[in-house]
Amino acid sequence: MESLTDREIERLVGLACEIRQRITDVFAVAGGGHFGGSMSVVEILTTLYGSILRVDPERPDWPNRDRLILSKGHAAGALCPVLGCFGFFDEGLLDTFNQLGSPFGMHPDMNKIPGCDMSTGSLGHGLATGAGMALAGRADGKDYRVYVILGDGECHEGSVWEAAMVASHYGLENLIAVVDRNRLSLDGQIEEVMSLEPFADRWRSFGWHVVEVDGHDPRSIHEGVQHAHRTEAQPTVLIADTVKGKGVCFMESKTEFHYANLSDEQLVEARSELRRNS
Repeated sequence: MESLTDREIERLVGLACEIRQRITDVFAVAGGGHFGGSMSVVEILTTLYGSILRVDPERPDWPNRDRLILSKGHAAGALCPVLGCFGFFDEGLLDTFNQLGSPFGMHPDMNKIPGCDMSTGSLGHGLATGAGMALAGRADGKDYRVYVILGDGECHEGSVWEAAMVASHYGLENLIAVVDRNRLSLDGQIEEVMSLEPFADRWRSFGWHVVEVDGHDPRSIHEGVQHAHRTEAQPTVLIADTVKGKGVCFMESKTEFHYANLSDEQLVEARSELRRNS
């Protein structure tokens, strides 16, 4: 995998701006949504789909595709616009987000959304499923990779660490976890709810290769994945430093925007700021 050019970085940054505007639009249609964790994961998703994942929107079930599991399923408000942007379905369908009969809800449904590899929502299950997919790929002689995006609050779940042990035990170099480390959950500051630090050392102690990246910088994310691709006999975790609610000043680092329904005034302000930054 070659390094990104300045032009490719510029394209991904522009896409991230567009996706944040689209998130705001779909949550306006839905009457609310998980703004905080959707906004924080945008560059991670756009960089993966825009420069890393081996996928084919025309064949979303292609057996040799890379897999992506959005374990923090409440960020479906970001995943769905990204999938639409990269051609997995008609973007106009997003105007039905969370409406009766729509394929899109507050959490992703693999049976309804082309390109969605796992239905998620209940936290703590994505990494275990990803480890199973990676093991299956090895058993079947496939060379695909499995990417799992977790929230840092999700890492309070014991099942995450059980899956981490399994992945290390089997030396799953084809498994890459990305932790959206925005340091906030629905219940407040991560370190106050249940401390994760020293977070990187915890993963290392479970036998993982650890790369710390800027989760809002496509180049940093891409270089982190390059490190993962060069790692042998060991799974890799990218700890992505992010800001909850990134892109809208009044949302940033605010627990109350984990899930919110914006007032008309807030919606105007958010859209105005996102347009200025695009």
